[in-house]
Amino acid sequence: MASSTATPVPAEEDTGSLRRLYFLRFAFATVWAVLVFASAHTLSPLSATLLVIYPLFDVACAVLDIRSAKANRGPVRGLYANVALSALTTAGLVAAATSGIPAVLRVWGAWAITAGAVQLIVGALRRRRGMAGQWPMILSGAISTFAGASFAAQAGKENASLGALAGYAFLGGVFFLVSAFRLGQSDRTGRIGV
Repeated sequence: MASSTATPVPAEEDTGSLRRLYFLRFAFATVWAVLVFASAHTLSPLSATLLVIYPLFDVACAVLDIRSAKANRGPVRGLYANVALSALTTAGLVAAATSGIPAVLRVWGAWAITAGAVQLIVGALRRRRGMAGQWPMILSGAISTFAGASFAAQAGKENASLGALAGYAFLGGVFFLVSAFRLGQSDRTGRIGV
């Protein structure tokens, strides 16, 4: 049912900057996943560095999204929550990397669960306000929550590996790519809220 009040239409530059951010996140996730998958069975200095870089990159992307959202889309509480979660995860991964792969999987699992829940909520709120292209982000948030529980369960196994994290990051990147294309489609057709 349509609302009796008009939904604000995001500025073209708003969706354009969000699309560029989503394309960047896809590219980063793809490269990161390949590098982590190549070293998935050991916790080397390279893999430990990659593990810490990922949530730091997430913080940087959320800060960019906050700047855009403040200028064009309104409330950004969910994005601030994402910054806090990713910053805490960075610290947790620094500590976990000294303890081994199971500890890393537990920290990453907790992050995936909480960040997935935040992403799900932010995507749903954007969707309600008319920002197109959010269904993939909503689905991604739900998958992230379930994946996080899976990582925590894998931490208890004898042959724990970082390989699942690579797959998780790549899949997340694919969702960003799909969202970027959907945002572009809504700009071309003028259909906001698809």
